[in-house]
Amino acid sequence: MFRHLTIAIVLTAAVSLPALAQQPSTQDKPLDVRSSVGDLHVGRDADAQAAGLPLYPGARAKHQDDAEPLNFSILTESLGLKLIVAKYESDDAPAKVIAFYSDKLKRYGKVLECHSPKHGGDVEVHGSKDSGSGKELTCDDNSGPVSELKAGTEDDQHIVAIEPQNNEKGSAFTIVYLYNREKGDL
Repeated sequence: MFRHLTIAIVLTAAVSLPALAQQPSTQDKPLDVRSSVGDLHVGRDADAQAAGLPLYPGARAKHQDDAEPLNFSILTESLGLKLIVAKYESDDAPAKVIAFYSDKLKRYGKVLECHSPKHGGDVEVHGSKDSGSGKELTCDDNSGPVSELKAGTEDDQHIVAIEPQNNEKGSAFTIVYLYNREKGDL
């Protein structure tokens, strides 16, 4: 029975996400559903702090159609999923932003610095190397202008993707937090 309710909540979330994305930015009210079976939250209330990291000094939120922040979580007895995505820009060079977040991510474990050819703050979240308390994060393609700092495990990870701005002055960066657990993980 819980499996069917979990599926129903996930389907509700899948339907709600596109509807939320279509809302004008003046209507930034999150969608919250609380029930005896679980809780659902979908909103644009994501920021660095919600992702467990401080905001880089002087950084500005990057608000464009493709850069709206996302705070999504679904928590039930058998499933827990939380995804936070927030995009920012800074006048500082990528190296300064990388140094700042390399230090701040250490509290979540070993920090990997990966490189990707992808632009636009697209971040792929995955891992594969087994470890005692979860799967360690890994770098896939390790070449390109986008630096990805990763810390944590596959099921509880913090990622900051940093890339140079088009004018080569300043940086654009995306902060991502992903938490995923299933009943077997408890």
